[in-house]
Amino acid sequence: MTLTVVIASALVFSWKLLGYLIPQRFITVGVQRFSERVTVALLAALVGIQTISSADGLVLDARVPAVIVAAVLLMLRLPFIVVIIAAALVAAGLRALGF
Repeated sequence: MTLTVVIASALVFSWKLLGYLIPQRFITVGVQRFSERVTVALLAALVGIQTISSADGLVLDARVPAVIVAAVLLMLRLPFIVVIIAAALVAAGLRALGF
């Protein structure tokens, strides 16, 4: 799975690099939308993998509610630092309670 993430990251990086090297007249709206969506999808997959996986397999611990809180706060368009602090407090509080 790590190899897949590395390959996908390299592909997205090369796609973004090509965006800087290729003249603007060759980049269509469809290509630009695809490039933006691939980047977001890769980042979402990375967050998902880091949230629920460990060396032993799937793990549902304090990270899951913290990410859910962060997602809700981001949808409410709160400042990013507030989102990070709230998610960290949720994770720390649940870990202090033994989860």
